[in-house]
Amino acid sequence: MLWGTALAVAPALPQLAEAPGHSHDGHDHVHTDPAQAGYAVAAPPSEETYAWNLPAGFPLPYVPPDNPMTAEKVELGRLLFYDQRLSANGTMACASCHEQGRAFSDGTATPHGATGEALVRNSQGLGNVAYYSTLTWANPVLTDLERQILIPLFSEFPVEMGITGHESEVLARFQSDPAYQARFAAAFPNEAEPYTWGNIIKALASFNRALISADSPYDRYLAGDLEALSGAALRGMDMFLSEELECHHCHGGFNFTGSTRQRNTVFVEAPFHNTGLYNLDGRGAYPPNNPGVAGVSNRPEDMGRFRAPSLRNVALTAPYMHDGSVATLEDVVRQYEAGGRVITSGPYAGDGRRSPLKSGLVSGFTLTDQERADLLAFLEALTDPTFISDPRFSDPFAAEAQALP
Repeated sequence: MLWGTALAVAPALPQLAEAPGHSHDGHDHVHTDPAQAGYAVAAPPSEETYAWNLPAGFPLPYVPPDNPMTAEKVELGRLLFYDQRLSANGTMACASCHEQGRAFSDGTATPHGATGEALVRNSQGLGNVAYYSTLTWANPVLTDLERQILIPLFSEFPVEMGITGHESEVLARFQSDPAYQARFAAAFPNEAEPYTWGNIIKALASFNRALISADSPYDRYLAGDLEALSGAALRGMDMFLSEELECHHCHGGFNFTGSTRQRNTVFVEAPFHNTGLYNLDGRGAYPPNNPGVAGVSNRPEDMGRFRAPSLRNVALTAPYMHDGSVATLEDVVRQYEAGGRVITSGPYAGDGRRSPLKSGLVSGFTLTDQERADLLAFLEALTDPTFISDPRFSDPFAAEAQALP
């Protein structure tokens, strides 16, 4: 399952409420109507029994009031996330494109759906997705997991899980399974007939929100373990936070992304950036099947603008960028050193450094080999080994198989 690759989905999604534009602070922002986008309109649940177990410095995630977190919903969502029966033809699960060992990404440039159709965007890691203010590479109006999950389940262009037209058939698989009967009853105890797509989506969203990653060497250093970061990583952190490199402007805060929302957020901005990855025509054009926010807003100036993802566990989520076209983390750093990417041949040839649509934050810088190695050491120190092996997030069916005699 790839969260949010489709440009055409069912059901229809609302259009941007306000034309996006560029601010004067060097940052790129898309402003949407908070009421339409769901920002700070409904208050979070006043009572919540779910134990988040967050470390110091991590705020409570936003949770929609109509889907409060419970351990029972999270566990049901985990089962559904790993169950191939959730796809129409029974060949893939959400976990097919979101592997725990890869921080819930999948290691390919762009994955394939249940019918073998190639998708157009890279599968993003899901760690700390509960804190994202926008949930896809280039759609500012998708701000809640419950709405975003509709895409991989029901999209037809391209097909991901392929459920459209097979809704009753797929639902019946779980309704007739005694193990799922007990799980649905526990997750939705006040409903006589809990087997609905709405409840499946609520359970999947709850499991996704539970995927908290907060135990990297960087986190342990902040918690007082001064030996957690190597000398190289400490030097790299200083460079990361410097005004010369500008990394922290797009990848700042506790979650290393500007696309962040938490429990008491009043107003949310949705930053999207053109990093000079392509410049096909000398005027900033991107490949036509992947134009960025422009594919939603239909505004030429939004060409090539994509969300800056979190850098937590970034060393595990190669290849990089919205289309998986950058193979290694070092390649990413070198691209930003150059101030954009130069492609010398082929259909995508062009000099991204000279794109008139490129963000002013991507201006290039100079690193020695040692400085580059130090920066990479810091990025690697954002890897959370506990997260990728946490049994609370692991495949329950694999565990059952291992337990068999």
